[in-house]
Amino acid sequence: MIEIVEYDERWPEEFAALARPLHAALGELALRIDHIGSTSVPGLAAKDIIDVQVTVRDFACTPQLVEALGGPGYTIAAEVTSDHLPPLYHGPASDWEKRYFRPPAQQRPMHLHVRALGRPNQRYPILFRDYLRAHPVARAAYAQIKRAMARRDPDDVEFYYDVKDPLCDIVIEAAEEWAHATGWRMEESPQ
Repeated sequence: MIEIVEYDERWPEEFAALARPLHAALGELALRIDHIGSTSVPGLAAKDIIDVQVTVRDFACTPQLVEALGGPGYTIAAEVTSDHLPPLYHGPASDWEKRYFRPPAQQRPMHLHVRALGRPNQRYPILFRDYLRAHPVARAAYAQIKRAMARRDPDDVEFYYDVKDPLCDIVIEAAEEWAHATGWRMEESPQ
């Protein structure tokens, strides 16, 4: 069920509480651990699910990831192997490859995305987040559309993502222009 709630000031702290044991479990496998998704944007209404992105050098480390994350109770979702491919993308589909892990049952709702350093899908959610942080009108419009989709049919998750993914592709186009105009670069240390 899709439920959009008002921004919760505790979300950054909840991300930090999730990130600490991930850092401990993954060690040097994790090049960075970022808070992404709507809960990472102050003031943005969202599903009460923390999105976490772990960046790895490449996917050759997948067996080590499965082992390291298995200790704290994460399980790989083998059926999830890539992100939505944006329209008109000219590179290989493998640029959007990822690994996805389900959290332990007793843990707060969260999504754990593992993406490879330097791939477009590793940069996309960080640029998207930073753009929405810097643009209150885009942030408010995005929230308004998400609320409307959730109200239309909160049980139709497929509809929600069928609309949300292309909407995000529209937003990322504006974000790319903003990044170019401002010289935006991914911060060295995660946020």
